[in-house]
Amino acid sequence: MLNELRFPQILILSPWQLRQDKARGGKREPLDIRIKRVYEPPSNEDGRRILVDRLWPRGLSKSAVKIDGWLKEIAPSTELRKWYGHDRAKWPEFQRRYFTELDAYRDAINQLLELAKEGTVTLVYSSKEQCLNNAFALKEYLESWHCAGNHQ
Repeated sequence: MLNELRFPQILILSPWQLRQDKARGGKREPLDIRIKRVYEPPSNEDGRRILVDRLWPRGLSKSAVKIDGWLKEIAPSTELRKWYGHDRAKWPEFQRRYFTELDAYRDAINQLLELAKEGTVTLVYSSKEQCLNNAFALKEYLESWHCAGNHQ
């Protein structure tokens, strides 16, 4: 299942982050962040559903989407989205550029992380591409941000 896919990642912590982590007992609770295409039916396991696209999904009414929030400001910029065009060869560069954009939205990132600490959060997206899309990248960013202890 798509929600169970994980890509290996190397997390490098600075000495300051290691000291901070040690001061907290070295423990971080895992987050249950999932991704799901907006055209799939909602389920009870979704927890809080947050739409993370800049544009509203085609052909769906607001009542049909069943979301708890829409954070369009943390979606990739229109320029980045058009540049990427779901070209797999551009994926690593897309992630790098998107993560740079996300760095400017710390309040929204912290808000999502706080929701994820409370329970399951499902990032809802509309792309036909099920793995190399903004929700997938955002999930990776959130998990890395959480592991590094960057949120408040």
